[in-house]
Amino acid sequence: MEIRRVRRDDVKWFIEVYQRAYANLPEYAYTRRREIRSYFNWLLGRDQEGFMVAEVGKPVGFVACDTNWISYYSDEKVGEIHELFVLPEFRNRGIGSSLLLKALDYARNRNRRVAELWVGEKNENAKIFYKKFGFKEEGVWGKWVRMIKYL
Repeated sequence: MEIRRVRRDDVKWFIEVYQRAYANLPEYAYTRRREIRSYFNWLLGRDQEGFMVAEVGKPVGFVACDTNWISYYSDEKVGEIHELFVLPEFRNRGIGSSLLLKALDYARNRNRRVAELWVGEKNENAKIFYKKFGFKEEGVWGKWVRMIKYL
């Protein structure tokens, strides 16, 4: 497996992997290709260096860590994990863990003291995954659970 920074021409893969990764969680995802493409471009524009892809011969997962994000709760810049997903058939192979660790290292290297993310309240697998890495639930907003980790 290789992890590299996302390039603009990865958009086709991002859309395909995103749609398949969120197939069973449509309430937390964009569903139209146009929306997903716009989301890709937004992520790329937020913090291009923190937007990474895992490849196993082809792209199988993505993470977007935005170190330009200012937390709504502390008014300081944090490492905001906007997105982390892996193709279902490549899960439980350490790919998601590797992507998350790369994102957290990126945030630390940018002198961020906190990593934050939002996860769907019914996405128990994701909450368990993030807790293994030291994230703690810090509140709920609508259908989203806020999780943080001190770096």
